Amino acid sequence: DPQPVIGEISYITDGDKEATEGSYVELAPFKQYITIDLEAKFTLYAIVVWHYHKQARVYHDVIVQVSNDPDFITGVTTLFNNDNDNSYGLGIGQDQPYVETAEGKLIDAKSIEARYVRLHSNKNTSDGLNHYTEVEVYGKALK
Repeated sequence: DPQPVIGEISYITDGDKEATEGSYVELAPFKQYITIDLEAKFTLYAIVVWHYHKQARVYHDVIVQVSNDPDFITGVTTLFNNDNDNSYGLGIGQDQPYVETAEGKLIDAKSIEARYVRLHSNKNTSDGLNHYTEVEVYGKALK
């Protein structure tokens, strides 16, 4: 969704983790994803995502993938998937849904090497929209 309903795409990686007006992005309903280009290959250790934690809610079909392919066609590794019925269409996940909190959701990146990070979601328990307050990726640049 290149035109968010609320906010700017740049908010996703601006360091602001507050769930206040002007600090989150609201994407259109149903299936949406964001892709972060790290601009180089990294050994990734962790990814932390904050969707929207001002109200208790669960986001459906949260899938976090990494790849060296910007189109995510080849070499895709799924690090987290809570899609228990394959409604998103990327396979049935084994991870559990979770309630959003101000702590964010920590995802183990298992020291995988990748340049691109993609996060999917498919509405939430409060409404049909998708939100991102912040995404942080922790890793070490490859030499």
